[in-house]
Amino acid sequence: MKKLKKRARAIPESSRHLFRKIAAILFLLIAVLISGSIGYMLVEGWSFLDSLYMTVITVSSVGYGEIHPLSKSGRIFTMVLILFGSGILLYSISMITAFFVEGELTDILRRMKMKNTIDALQDHYIICGESQTGHYVIDELQKTRRSFVVVETDRHKIDSLMARNIPHVEGDATTEGALESAGISRAAGLITTLHTDAENLFVVLTAKGLNPRLRVIAKAVEEESRQKLLKVGADGVVMPNAIGGLRMVSEMTRPNVVNFLDLMLRSKEQTIRVEEILIAADSPFIGKSLVETGIVHLPDVTVISLAKDGDYLINPPRDTVMNEGMVIVLMGTVTAISQIRGLENAS
Repeated sequence: MKKLKKRARAIPESSRHLFRKIAAILFLLIAVLISGSIGYMLVEGWSFLDSLYMTVITVSSVGYGEIHPLSKSGRIFTMVLILFGSGILLYSISMITAFFVEGELTDILRRMKMKNTIDALQDHYIICGESQTGHYVIDELQKTRRSFVVVETDRHKIDSLMARNIPHVEGDATTEGALESAGISRAAGLITTLHTDAENLFVVLTAKGLNPRLRVIAKAVEEESRQKLLKVGADGVVMPNAIGGLRMVSEMTRPNVVNFLDLMLRSKEQTIRVEEILIAADSPFIGKSLVETGIVHLPDVTVISLAKDGDYLINPPRDTVMNEGMVIVLMGTVTAISQIRGLENAS
């Protein structure tokens, strides 16, 4: 029963509305067939099969003729059946045609395909809200080829996400149902960029309650809100206003550094990023020196530092041995970094 309730919450309201209309049409058609059959059985005393056949050919107006001679009462009943039954049939046909012409059925099929896509995701990221901040988050995840799902309530934004074929869930990100539909139990992380600090606080509380191991990053405007978000479980809090102020100072005092970072982030020819790779317990890099891993020989990538327990070794020597828990911080193209992840994940 619990699973059925969760499944019902996962279906968007627009889809439920269409299902209700289809169910209403089917109910009317079945009601006409049953009423007509029972009517002929009572009025004419025919068998159920003969009555059902007469009802079908009467309502559909195929003109096959009467299967048995009709009495006066039978003719009156037939006229009533033609008026009401044919009207209901025409209404049903027009509604079904509208489903195809207006694209409602196509929209439902696309949503079902989208749900199957989301259900297949593993270690993905959940983005709560396609706000101005969320828009850049989505763009960055696309550029760095990471799997993600967007949770949004705004109908216009949902249509935009659908048009761009971006996996999404229509629902309130502060509710358990929406986050469960986005696969929070299988997700690697969640980023909440809703408009108010209060909404982001509720998202963090709900997300951590559903998946305590989830890494959660939240947006905040007020410094007081930042502290509250950290207290309720956020692993990181980003304050766009504060970052904007720092960026303005950097533009003034370190223009060349800022220009370099802009070139790196906004280059259209290739996507260059600073990334990190964790040396897991089953990593083939364990026990090998940095040069033996083959990373330093790859083009379009540079090892910046090695991190362990909060300490950073800048520009590490090539003979540095890799151990479990180390993090390799490197800068390079997304293609080169993906190649390194492939080496690291190789058995």
